[in-house]
Amino acid sequence: MKHWWVNQNQTYQQETEGGFLWSPKKKKDGSRNQFYDYMCEVEPGDVIFSFSETLIKAIGIATGTAQTAPKPSEFGVAGDNWSNEGWFVPVEFTELEQVIRPKDNMGVLAPLLPAKYSPLQASGDGLQSVYLTAVPPDLAAALRHLLNGQVEAIAERIAVPTDDLGDLEQDRIEKDQALKPTTKLQLIKSRVGQGLFRSRVEALDRRCRVTGIQEIQHLRASHIKPWAASTDVEKLDGSNGLMLSPHVDHLFDRGFISFANDGSLMLSGALSVDVASAWSITQMKPVQPLNPQQAEYMAYHRANVFKQ
Repeated sequence: MKHWWVNQNQTYQQETEGGFLWSPKKKKDGSRNQFYDYMCEVEPGDVIFSFSETLIKAIGIATGTAQTAPKPSEFGVAGDNWSNEGWFVPVEFTELEQVIRPKDNMGVLAPLLPAKYSPLQASGDGLQSVYLTAVPPDLAAALRHLLNGQVEAIAERIAVPTDDLGDLEQDRIEKDQALKPTTKLQLIKSRVGQGLFRSRVEALDRRCRVTGIQEIQHLRASHIKPWAASTDVEKLDGSNGLMLSPHVDHLFDRGFISFANDGSLMLSGALSVDVASAWSITQMKPVQPLNPQQAEYMAYHRANVFKQ
């Protein structure tokens, strides 16, 4: 997850209500603009601080990557001097119940502002030249603290399309000239639990940990640490997987269930009682403890995937 800052004085209402960011691709004179180039670095799940009229008024969660699109008609006269072709990034915005005024908190924020491409002046005033810019980790942490849990609550509520994350990672693999073709094929196959990864998981887990089903042809090899978040080594590591029934894999992949190190099932409060009952998601089956390597991956799942 990365953090971004967008100045929306002219287009706040149109972009937050429409669910997007939009910028030209270049300046009027045809030269590059880093604040427009940043649009192509936004990834699904990234957090965006929306700044307008001296306030951080909304939080956006990116739900896709940049694509070419014409200037939105709802902009009206805003940005009359912008080109008609630009970058469009889909974002789900949530207006904050408790807004903050950065200018009132510069004792904390000023020392954390980056020397280059800063979202604010040291005084706390905005910068007209900035549209979208990166927020360094220390500054992002300070802003999240000032927003008192609102960012975390919004990010928890908004589901990020995991297919988009996987597409980005698969594209990275396909373009990596350092990888052998056979390695690329195995890495891509592992995304859907096939090939070398599946055989390695089967060697460790021969049944679904929830349903108890042992017929391997009816089970999926599911990554514990998500495929898109794993290194190339982790993508093919059998200890980074469990054999699960398809409906159990669905719940595990989306964080509605997880497992303790002793193998016991953990149910998220976000899991519907009706779904848990209809799918017989219980702890009645014999429990098999995780091996030490599986436990390390499961710690990541509980911390980053499981809906606490």
